[in-house]
Amino acid sequence: MNEPKRLFDCIAYHLERKPIDVMLAGKENSQWKTYSTARVAEIVNTLSAGLLSAGIGPNDMTPEGRDKVAILCKNRPEWIMLDLAVQQIGAILTPIYPTINVNELELVLQDAQVKMVFVNDEDLFLKVLSVKDRIPSIKEIYTFEHVPHARHWKELIAASTPGLISQIKPIADKISYEDVATIIYTSGTTGVPKGVMLSHRNILSNVMACIPCFPPVSERALSFLPLNHIFEKMVTYLYLFNGTSIYYAESLDTIADNLKEVKPNMFTTVPRLLEKVYDRIMQRGSELTGIQKKLFFWAHSLAEKYEINTNQGFWYNMKLNIANKLIFSKWREGLGNHIRCIVTGGAACQVRLIRIFSAARLTIMEGYGLTETSPVIAVNRYQEKDRMFGTVGPLIDGVEVKIAEDGEVLCKGPNVMMGYYKRPDLTAEAVTDGWFHTGDIGMMTNTKFLKITDRKKELFKTSGGKYVAPLPVENKLKESPFIEQAMIVGSERKFVGALIIPAFPVLREWTRKNNIPAVTNEELIRHPKVIELYKDVVENFNTYFNHVEQVKKFELLPNEWSVDTGEMTPKLSMKRKVIMEKYKDAIERIYS
Repeated sequence: MNEPKRLFDCIAYHLERKPIDVMLAGKENSQWKTYSTARVAEIVNTLSAGLLSAGIGPNDMTPEGRDKVAILCKNRPEWIMLDLAVQQIGAILTPIYPTINVNELELVLQDAQVKMVFVNDEDLFLKVLSVKDRIPSIKEIYTFEHVPHARHWKELIAASTPGLISQIKPIADKISYEDVATIIYTSGTTGVPKGVMLSHRNILSNVMACIPCFPPVSERALSFLPLNHIFEKMVTYLYLFNGTSIYYAESLDTIADNLKEVKPNMFTTVPRLLEKVYDRIMQRGSELTGIQKKLFFWAHSLAEKYEINTNQGFWYNMKLNIANKLIFSKWREGLGNHIRCIVTGGAACQVRLIRIFSAARLTIMEGYGLTETSPVIAVNRYQEKDRMFGTVGPLIDGVEVKIAEDGEVLCKGPNVMMGYYKRPDLTAEAVTDGWFHTGDIGMMTNTKFLKITDRKKELFKTSGGKYVAPLPVENKLKESPFIEQAMIVGSERKFVGALIIPAFPVLREWTRKNNIPAVTNEELIRHPKVIELYKDVVENFNTYFNHVEQVKKFELLPNEWSVDTGEMTPKLSMKRKVIMEKYKDAIERIYS
């Protein structure tokens, strides 16, 4: 087979080169169920035929004319099989976050004129059912789990016939490199979701440019970031073209167990989850006693001084080797003991975390991109010479970046989207002469590394007319073991303030040692000694910032922000507008 030109070519690519025993794997009834390349090919073809029998197809092959199939589902092998089956018959898959609210769900299904919806289970079936009557385009809802009164996806497989299967290839042959492969609606911290049209060329060029950035061989990967996000979807196709077996974690809560069972060579994550892994390690460290505890924190302080691409001398190297044998080997064991690299994206990661994990021989590859850029623009490589702390790495091949006069990062290349679905006006705003406006502020450093300093929209002016970039301040504050989450406020105000959510397990440990009685979170954050503690923490961090950026006052809040409570996007970035609205009383107290 020649160079692949469509994402669904990954199956033929596999079959001709090196079919594998485990192409995809998921848990069913607490057991891993695996699918070989040949089995995946068979299921995908019969599912395509079943979709054709239900009237799903390419129609006139225009983005508007082609049938849309939506999916709201956790990561599982069937997700990818459906994606491949829909692609090769010229329809378009529109993935939707399972956590989406009902109003947005209706907007997306209506905008895309979705004809068929696939859902994971009963909860999601009922969610889609609640809006179905208002969306005339929807003909049918199928479920992957067995749900009473709902149609099961295997009914489509049963509808397959040899005659229908023979229709697949002629349709697939008409699908070109430049055709739409998917429409992904952005979760939109800014408001109404927009449908990003990505072609096979957009995503595939990104896959091929990223393959050399990763370890040369990876047998197994664990997948848990939502597949409806372009980051996990692109990396999935990278695994598929690279011959890596993909195991789907059961849920975010089972990742620790799944890592030990699968022993993957790599996985992708977002900084928020990496922070939680680190916090858990530190929690365990603080529970140790005697010499073990001393050794743990000795190793940790060595790791904090680690530099890449720098020989720190015989003495430091020897101590780090000892730390790796005695302490960090246990960290690696906790992640299955076979990790070659962890790829992080979606938001800025604390440099301190990347430094500590790198010292522990857990290579963290931080990258950067957007849904509109399919997604990768730059990434820190597996090879050490192409990694630099505090940056998102060198640009990938074929992608260009220029920095606009106001500091905004502009990107051009085969990865830049076709446009926003049915919104040429928004497309024209976002892309000028082929250059996509990322909305991020950044710079090139050491000639080849891209550094992102802030979101353009998140920069704000104090009433004194000084600009403040909240992101670096928030990331610095979160380095404190006492701070779980933080958001900087102060637009058009006299000074910078902060909303802070304490790391309650760490705080409770501190209150126990200081003989402060155990009470509710609400009472805890009002305790004078606790407030004093946080004043000290904030004061210590203020020394890192210039006068304008320093946090003068803060409010402690009792509950963590989450996707379920609406303050975080599904990729775990803060929805600043929502938080400002929800906690406006707390913000007013800062400035009263």
